[in-house]
Amino acid sequence: MVKAELIKRSPLRIFEKSIQGGLGKGNLGILASRKGVGKTACLVHIATDKLFQGKHVIHVSFSARTDHIINWYEDIFKEIAKKQNLESAVTVHDEIIKNRVIMNFNQEGITTVQILRSLEAMIKYGNFAADAIIVDGYDFSKCKREDLQTFCEFARNMDLEIWFSASLKGEEPIFDENGIPYELKPFLDEAAVLISLKYTNKYVHLELVKDHKEIVSADMHLKLDPKTLLIAEEDD
Repeated sequence: MVKAELIKRSPLRIFEKSIQGGLGKGNLGILASRKGVGKTACLVHIATDKLFQGKHVIHVSFSARTDHIINWYEDIFKEIAKKQNLESAVTVHDEIIKNRVIMNFNQEGITTVQILRSLEAMIKYGNFAADAIIVDGYDFSKCKREDLQTFCEFARNMDLEIWFSASLKGEEPIFDENGIPYELKPFLDEAAVLISLKYTNKYVHLELVKDHKEIVSADMHLKLDPKTLLIAEEDD
């Protein structure tokens, strides 16, 4: 399969359709679940889909090590290429990898303003015109609403979208009647899109909680494939 057809047939098109055509530049989205459910895999699949489209992505990691992030990208690319029988996979890989930058921060030792200054320097002075920023491993329990507001302002000013992962505490996180995690309720106004990942019948299902201005609590009819760790249609 050629790259253009792969992009067209990707389950990420269903993902985008579910959220009014996508997150959109100037907006912030959050993927939420307890630890170990698959948020990083989803974020990397979203990022890789953008790379296939020729877009530029900055992956911000708050983990102590970044080598596992690189491995995630390599594994996700290989699974997509294998599943879709991608032509000239090595050439495509080398092309898209140039459009990705990984940056690492320690949330304990840096302010939100300092993080965003580093990102702005990469975009403006590093000549890296980012279309999207992926933020992985960010601890929402250590931030204030003002921090998310600052991220939102940055997204608007830089004309890009920002996807976060949010690890909910405990084995059984608490949700309200609308499916909103209680831990994230203070940041609901800042999140244009909120998606929960939940185990159901041995699969991880994606549930849309907030779709831009609306609280919807809707099944996206997408799952995280347990074998490939790719976002896939439920009946795939």
